[in-house]
Amino acid sequence: MISRIASLVAPEADETVVEIGAGLGLLTAELAKKAGRVIALEIDPRLITVLRDRFTGDKRVQVVAGDVMVYDFFSASPGTRTKVVGNIPYYISTPILFRLIKYRRAIKSMVLMFQQELADRIMASPGTKEYGIPSVIIARYTGITRRMTVPPTCFYPVPDVVSSVLSFVIYEDEMTQKEESIFSATVRSAFSHRRKTLWNNLRAAGFAGDLLEQVMKKTGITGSRRAETLTVGEFRLLATELAAIGGTEKFLDKWLNV
Repeated sequence: MISRIASLVAPEADETVVEIGAGLGLLTAELAKKAGRVIALEIDPRLITVLRDRFTGDKRVQVVAGDVMVYDFFSASPGTRTKVVGNIPYYISTPILFRLIKYRRAIKSMVLMFQQELADRIMASPGTKEYGIPSVIIARYTGITRRMTVPPTCFYPVPDVVSSVLSFVIYEDEMTQKEESIFSATVRSAFSHRRKTLWNNLRAAGFAGDLLEQVMKKTGITGSRRAETLTVGEFRLLATELAAIGGTEKFLDKWLNV
């Protein structure tokens, strides 16, 4: 399984790979066979000691003691985009994934393992109960493929969940910080109450009714729809028009840090 995951990363001799949660270094060693450099990111002091002992003298592996939630991915390989791989801690999987999206301009691709339930939500299609904020935001910035299912018996101790490995190819885009913020805030506010209509959720989020009427008319998106029926493209169009029409200050103040 480790060999298969490493092959999905497909590291090249001139590439840097950041491994999240390197653990005992099993995947690290496999990646280092082909990658130019592997940054083994680990937060557990005991495992950091193991990693440093194991890779002493190996110039291809850099052991970094740190938390993925504070690590600066731009520092991994300044001037080039890195590849990211990891078995993401399930209890903070979504915050980690959103942080990686925040640093997407420093990342070329990702191969990540999640609890299957979260993987299903990430991969969900409009109109399904799993479709939600992660589905839309992640699909806006990446192309996603489910690569394999990993049974509990591949782990020790054996967990109670099945895992899925997903690969992500980061799209290149020219969105401004404000455009990104409005897109994220639009998606989050639209899903804030799943049983309420798009119109009601956006009104509650701070948009005036007359502005929403203009946006709905221009986009052709009916306000009586619910968020789970909108495609990623429709969310993108909606956010673009909301940004263009102005009056987003109150909206962003409420949702930017949610």
